[in-house]
Amino acid sequence: MKACVMNGIDVLRSSLNSSRTMIEWIVSDLSDADLLLRPVPPANHFAWQLGHLIAAERDIVLQQLPAATMPELPKGFGKQHNKEAATSDDPAAFCTREEYVTLLGKIREATLAELSKLKDSDLDRPTVGDLKQHFPTLGTIFGMLSSHIMMHLGQASVIRRKLDKPVLF
Repeated sequence: MKACVMNGIDVLRSSLNSSRTMIEWIVSDLSDADLLLRPVPPANHFAWQLGHLIAAERDIVLQQLPAATMPELPKGFGKQHNKEAATSDDPAAFCTREEYVTLLGKIREATLAELSKLKDSDLDRPTVGDLKQHFPTLGTIFGMLSSHIMMHLGQASVIRRKLDKPVLF
């Protein structure tokens, strides 16, 4: 039997796919109104968090890989999900669950396509911009894109409990 040998790109691809699967699963039975529920008053609702994750991933990939091909976001999407917009509870200011899941999928597929263009040795390249202090290499940036989703899923789990949704795992 041939042993399966994974390289760094394979591990990151697996992690990115796994975090996408998890977030899609967590929101699969939430309504658009459910996405606007805050786990506690000062916390961000999940509609804003989904938009933040989508916009941040696109921006981070383009900052680190300027030649990358990433999908355009709807007009005003970045502003709609910036820090100032996090306090808004206006349903008209946010997308539907389906729109978020579709956008997340498009951005994540583009991220995976860019990752697939790299060699393992590229993962050691230094990063640029503000993130380099915490994520000094391209490999750590791609790892962070997966863990960024997982960090926000903790809040989504609390929202699910608050809504009496079934425990998924």
